[in-house]
Amino acid sequence: MEERVIGMQYAVVTGASRGLGEAIARQYLLKNVNVVAVSRSGNEELKALADEKGLEFHHVSCDLSDMDDLNRGLNQMVDLVFHKETHYVYLVNNAGVIEPIETVGQLEADAVQKHMQVNVTAPILTVNRFVKEANEREVSLGIINITSGAAEKTIHGWSTYSSSKAAINRFTQTLALEQEGRGHTILAYSPGVIDTDMQGEIRSSSEDAFADVEKFRKLKEEGELRSPDEVASVLMNLLEKSDEIENGRVYKLYDLVDK
Repeated sequence: MEERVIGMQYAVVTGASRGLGEAIARQYLLKNVNVVAVSRSGNEELKALADEKGLEFHHVSCDLSDMDDLNRGLNQMVDLVFHKETHYVYLVNNAGVIEPIETVGQLEADAVQKHMQVNVTAPILTVNRFVKEANEREVSLGIINITSGAAEKTIHGWSTYSSSKAAINRFTQTLALEQEGRGHTILAYSPGVIDTDMQGEIRSSSEDAFADVEKFRKLKEEGELRSPDEVASVLMNLLEKSDEIENGRVYKLYDLVDK
């Protein structure tokens, strides 16, 4: 983490009401970083932790699948974190959807459009706004885009999800190239298979839509899923070594933990 004056750092975490996003937001609070949680619903446990530690905690209610709501939410985020006393802002683009899990030829247009809005358009536009504000104010950013191993694999029924995560990887790499020398830390983080609601959605798929569904059911049955807190801790350990981070790189959890 950047060694800054407490109260002058902010972490904006999308999808922070549950799962990995909640765990990441909690880790930031435990490290005395003020948190802005972006999600459709709030999280009272995070608010209570912030109050206990004397930190700022703000919930921005925002439906990232709605462009008007995204623009309103972005204005609110910027107003909260970019001010004259701000030294450093972390942005964690964690919010994402897995649906539609379906083979090509059976995809529904609305589902694909919503998927790309949440998984690609929203994080790109959020980064775009934050980079603009940060560069104008000479504030350093730590940008973490949550990606997936699916970005580099061909998986039956996951054409939409794999494509959206591949897009995020390329966006992260391009962003790092363009922002070279600006003092920002930019990376993508592939967290592996986590015990979250998204995994529940995957396991509920039909075999026709997702040929590997049984493999994912066995991962749950055999206790092979990592907890969100464990995965968030690995990310925090990586960020502690900011001088060793290679900007634009996709960091994979499996490369960062002991086998």
